[in-house]
Amino acid sequence: MTSDSSKNGARLLDGIRGPADVQAIQEQDLPQLAQEVREELIKVLSQTGGHLGPNLGVVELTIALHRVFNTPKDRFVFDVSHQGYVHKMFTGRLDRIGTMRQYQGLNGFLLRTESEHDCYGAGHAGTALSAGLGMAVGRDLRGDDDQHVVVVAGDAAFTCGISYEALNNAKSQTKRFIVVLNDNEWSIAKNVGAIASYFNTITTHPMYAGLHEKARRFIEAVAGKGAVHLAHKFEEGVKNLLVPSVIFEELGLRYYGPIDGHDIPLLIKTFEFLKTQEEPVVLHILTKKGKGYEPAIAKPDKFHGLGKYKLETGETAPTPTPTYSETIGKTLAKFADSNKNIVAITAAMPSGTGLGFFQAAHPDRYFDVGIAEEHAALFACGLATQGLKPFLAIYSTFFQRAYDMAIHDMGIQKLNVALCMDRAGLSGDDGPTHHGLFDIGYLRHIPNWVHMQPKDEDEFVDMLWTMANYKAGPIAIRYPRGTGTGAKPKAEPKLLEIGKAEVVQHGRDVAIFGLGNMFEMAEEAAKKLEEKGISVALINPRWIKPLDTGTLEFFARSVEAVCTIEDHVLHNGFGCAVMEHLYSQGIHTPIVRIGWPDEFIEHGSVPILRKKHGITAEALVEKVLPLLRKKPAAKSSAA
Repeated sequence: MTSDSSKNGARLLDGIRGPADVQAIQEQDLPQLAQEVREELIKVLSQTGGHLGPNLGVVELTIALHRVFNTPKDRFVFDVSHQGYVHKMFTGRLDRIGTMRQYQGLNGFLLRTESEHDCYGAGHAGTALSAGLGMAVGRDLRGDDDQHVVVVAGDAAFTCGISYEALNNAKSQTKRFIVVLNDNEWSIAKNVGAIASYFNTITTHPMYAGLHEKARRFIEAVAGKGAVHLAHKFEEGVKNLLVPSVIFEELGLRYYGPIDGHDIPLLIKTFEFLKTQEEPVVLHILTKKGKGYEPAIAKPDKFHGLGKYKLETGETAPTPTPTYSETIGKTLAKFADSNKNIVAITAAMPSGTGLGFFQAAHPDRYFDVGIAEEHAALFACGLATQGLKPFLAIYSTFFQRAYDMAIHDMGIQKLNVALCMDRAGLSGDDGPTHHGLFDIGYLRHIPNWVHMQPKDEDEFVDMLWTMANYKAGPIAIRYPRGTGTGAKPKAEPKLLEIGKAEVVQHGRDVAIFGLGNMFEMAEEAAKKLEEKGISVALINPRWIKPLDTGTLEFFARSVEAVCTIEDHVLHNGFGCAVMEHLYSQGIHTPIVRIGWPDEFIEHGSVPILRKKHGITAEALVEKVLPLLRKKPAAKSSAA
């Protein structure tokens, strides 16, 4: 798609340096601006990757918002905020849009530190309504009558319990609050559950067939609050014929819509009306995820968020070996063929977690609960009480929401839930909201839990088999985004002994414990030390909890230095557990720990970030050598 302005080299988009420039464009030219924005998004993200589908769906909405409201005084709170790219274009960041998700470039989500127009940072679903309500109440307490707070939340956000906790309080706590329900029927996967069905009922009922045009006439014909009230009461009556109680109205928010979310004049007139209202309101808009790019429309789940793609076709480069996510989906499906107690649960991430493979094989034992991690965790607990073996596949960073369930429900009751934490460790270009750098810290101190991490795909399958056969309480596995070493799993998996590490090689001078995907780095560091004449023991710990204390103590008493490497923050991580145990046993062998520092790690490629923060084999060698009595040989020799 190419606009005439692009052909002539003069784009409306190029003249936008801030929201005032959006407001200065003639209204009849706004569809052209929308087309140029889509062209830019499709072109740029083909080179950087990113959340293409969600942003293509909110182009007209974002234009209308900046046309009617004034940021940074007015506040736009985007739920998840992965649909904020257009907002970034309109708020002085157009010249950097090509740096999206690149190291030291624009973040793929909104950040308060990136722009004064980003009033709230996010990366997880369901946060916007509560945060926006807090802003509205804060505005009221300050007496700032001229400020507006607009929350933009996708329909998937309304599967989050916290969204309803906010709605439950809105009417009693503020008078001016605008919620935009962006309804495209998708989160990442197709939305599921009663709420999705409820929205679908509203938008597909025959009595609503002509609502779009009626809404247009209604807004254009506004002649006073009395007329508006009568028109609204008529709409409310129609809705109540469809559904006994419209949920938003029952919660005290005046409901408007659904209207066409791609009709710019209608959106503008509607927002101009809504900003005059002295009560909390919900505007229900209908949008198409991926609008303007056929590959994104055809495969909305793929184009929700992806890497580089071919501009013409939307094709992406094939993954050279199966990812950990693919492996778990196919492996669990195979296990479930013979074990009828195995069930699988995802929180709106069937493709991201790989459970789509399980769904295809065992649809009756597959459960997608929507973006509701707390419910997913408790649902798994209930299944476990019935003798089933639930595998709960959730990203490490998203399971943080279910922390209480890990203690109160799984831990105390010793329920046989298998927690599979995808994206454990650095998540690269998605940034701090998606890095899974904290799960060791939030699980290892909870009684009754078992926690592990595999060094490669073969061991991963062995661990999944061990989890399937474990019956003594909750058990968790962490594994990284993407592919591993490419180690092909054995024809038949083997049971692993709980709490028993794998000693890969013995050594006299240094013992390196390389946890999970960092075992490769441990091997690299061992080779560098051996080239300097240092004898190195190399251990694959496997178990975070329980630690293999016997192996740990043996080597700590045998060598001059112990080293740990982990894809996790150092505070309360695996290396910290090693230090605690050795100290408790009166073993004071020097310990070198390689892991992430006590800060939120920015976005960027994994190699760049590891080098910046000293997560390298070279850094380990540099820290170890001063601790050794034995001086490295001038010329390298094998130990």
